[in-house]
Amino acid sequence: MLTSPSEMQALERATQSLERPLAILESALTAMSEALRERDASRIESAASELHRALAGAVDQFGRCTRQGPIPAPLRRRLMAAGAQVAAQREILARATASLDRAIDVLLPAQAPDVYAAGGLADRSAHSGSTHA
Repeated sequence: MLTSPSEMQALERATQSLERPLAILESALTAMSEALRERDASRIESAASELHRALAGAVDQFGRCTRQGPIPAPLRRRLMAAGAQVAAQREILARATASLDRAIDVLLPAQAPDVYAAGGLADRSAHSGSTHA
């Protein structure tokens, strides 16, 4: 338990220095959630960039504060919740990407061999695996 005035001041300084980057991160996560919900590709792209910057800033600030002393439990929990939300959004994007890839494969299947090529039947038989005697 923190009892000395210097420990309480250190905890207060850590809280003050971590609150802003954590609030920015939470705001970026909200913007990303809204962009994903609206399926707006340009907003998703810009929100992803902002989220990346916010996450890097928060992790950097938490790392610096960790070297100076303990991180307040409520802030640690908020950072862990933000990390879980990032993981959930990453999973949503991975599933959407896989779904899009499957749809593209259905709409644009691999190129089938030519049935009638410029060379006629000779080209067709070369692709079909049949032989002529």
